[in-house]
Amino acid sequence: MPPIPTSLYRLGDAIRRGDAALLESLVDWDRVREGIKEDVCDNVLAPPSATEMAQDQQADSALPPFGASFVRGIAGNVIDKNVTPTGLVSAAQRSQTVGASGERAPDAGGPEGNPRIVWAFFDGPTSFSVELRPPGDAMVQQPIRIEMELRQGEWKVTRAWLPPSMLVQANSRT
Repeated sequence: MPPIPTSLYRLGDAIRRGDAALLESLVDWDRVREGIKEDVCDNVLAPPSATEMAQDQQADSALPPFGASFVRGIAGNVIDKNVTPTGLVSAAQRSQTVGASGERAPDAGGPEGNPRIVWAFFDGPTSFSVELRPPGDAMVQQPIRIEMELRQGEWKVTRAWLPPSMLVQANSRT
């Protein structure tokens, strides 16, 4: 069984080198996509308040619930299409050339081009969580949290929580 630091290093190295095949084996993409869909629905496409729903019922308007489900479906399709090994490689390469504030990003080969670990701990004997700050404007942007599970002797990413700013940015592309 590879230790956690080795697994995290392999994950980071695969992203930096653009190795989509290795990323495919290190991440449970179906579970990660489902988790991101939940986050988008919970945080970005929040359900209408009770007051809004009461006003909609008084106005006999059936469009808002339909519109919300339509947007959720579109967001789900965008997540399915883009949250893939090649999508992650493409996003990482874009972020390596241009920083969050629009200037040239730090050299990805140097230490300033690597994510910073904020904290990491075992949730149980087969579950590990780590919170990372992306390279570049790492002190400004909220961290990314990932959860890994031990499966058949290998650590695999099973969930990722993205900062709300990334969820909103992803949703704006729909």
